[in-house]
Amino acid sequence: MADRDAPDRGFDPEKPLADRESRDLRRVLEPAEGVTARTRFAPDPKGDEPAFADEERLVFAANNYLGLADDPRVERAAADAASDIGTGAGASRLVTGDTALHRALERDLAETKDAERALVFSSGYAANVGTVGALDPDVIFSDELNHASIVDGCRLSGAKTVVYDHCDADALADRMAERAESDPAADERWLVVTDSVFSMDGTVAPLEAICDAAERHGAWVMVDEAHATGLHENGGGIVQREGLSDRVDIQMGTLSKALASQGGYVAGDEPLVELLVNEARSFVYSTGLAPPAVGAAREALRIASEGDVRDGFWANVEYLRDGLASLGFEILGDSHILPVLVGDRSDALALADRLRDSDVVAPAIRPPTVPDGTSRIRVAPMATHTEADIDACLDAFEREATQLDIV
Repeated sequence: MADRDAPDRGFDPEKPLADRESRDLRRVLEPAEGVTARTRFAPDPKGDEPAFADEERLVFAANNYLGLADDPRVERAAADAASDIGTGAGASRLVTGDTALHRALERDLAETKDAERALVFSSGYAANVGTVGALDPDVIFSDELNHASIVDGCRLSGAKTVVYDHCDADALADRMAERAESDPAADERWLVVTDSVFSMDGTVAPLEAICDAAERHGAWVMVDEAHATGLHENGGGIVQREGLSDRVDIQMGTLSKALASQGGYVAGDEPLVELLVNEARSFVYSTGLAPPAVGAAREALRIASEGDVRDGFWANVEYLRDGLASLGFEILGDSHILPVLVGDRSDALALADRLRDSDVVAPAIRPPTVPDGTSRIRVAPMATHTEADIDACLDAFEREATQLDIV
């Protein structure tokens, strides 16, 4: 029991929560019944059991792009891995948690990414933080809209971080030239880091121009393919689509989006992977990825590489994009992520709520995640959405936005 005369050096969680509430930033957990294109949701039960609603809702908010999270083939691969190896790796991979299945997935990823070798981490976040830290760069050039895991990797590395304008290779080149001119004799290691597909804007980084700028200064390039892995030729990402495998030094990605599992990976040359095995703290000090997740990701990668599911996915993306545009909405970006620009944060929140009332789940993205005046609804179709599902989404957007006088 605390001494009554002792000063209060504890924490008051209710105060920051109230602050978030006052700024419309407090979020709650809402359990879903399944990871599918249509499912039931429950209000946040806190510590109690969820009580799912009677009606199902269409999910246009997931990163399960190929709809493989409930694919029987992927489920069977996860079950087989659990039966053959166990439900958990049991230790860090440097101790006893390294299995033949981990190595098989890494070989598949390396082949997909046209790399010598790949290394699987417990999450994409761990892959980014661990890789940047293990490289120990002196200067990092980072896109201003890079994912939080990249931002945290930059912070934890202790490197000088230079932020350049979003998807602007000319701005990157300028920042690199300025750094070089400030101390021409400096013996520095430089790393350029960018997402390939940006999850809130749907934009695609100009990777070829970024490689051009980096090569002029002898810098390495690291590309986060979290939202692109599995969606392009042979299950690759934007790096493969653009034919840049031999120019991107570090290819990072996740197993938790299109590959419908859990974990992250890094692909590159053999010495890079060996360095990460020894120096990436988020790899060294984490239990190996659970075998069922490894098995599921490997099967999902195989399915993605065949192309049929990918073709259906991209057909859905174009159908939904064209439909939203025909209703008068401005769709940002040029990828499979479709941010529907609303502008005002209150309007975006109201539209997201009304869409949910119409059984369509698509979240409002508002400041500080995006700049003032650019609040939006983030829409992400899946390969498993039917044409009727997409039509229902479009009908809900038209009806609810019209009632709110947004279009």
